[in-house]
Amino acid sequence: MLKLALFFLVISIIAGLFGFGGISSAAAGMAKILFFIAIVLFVVFLVVALLAGRAITK
Repeated sequence: MLKLALFFLVISIIAGLFGFGGISSAAAGMAKILFFIAIVLFVVFLVVALLAGRAITK
């Protein structure tokens, strides 16, 4: 997911350099959305892993 965010960020930068403002802002928006989804998933999986690790050890 972070690879997709990075891909959209690169697309946004390239489109901005060539003067395509609409495409650039759309790609930047997608990059932001994917980045925040990746961060939320990371935190959720981190909490689940910490809770599961505590439950297994006695």
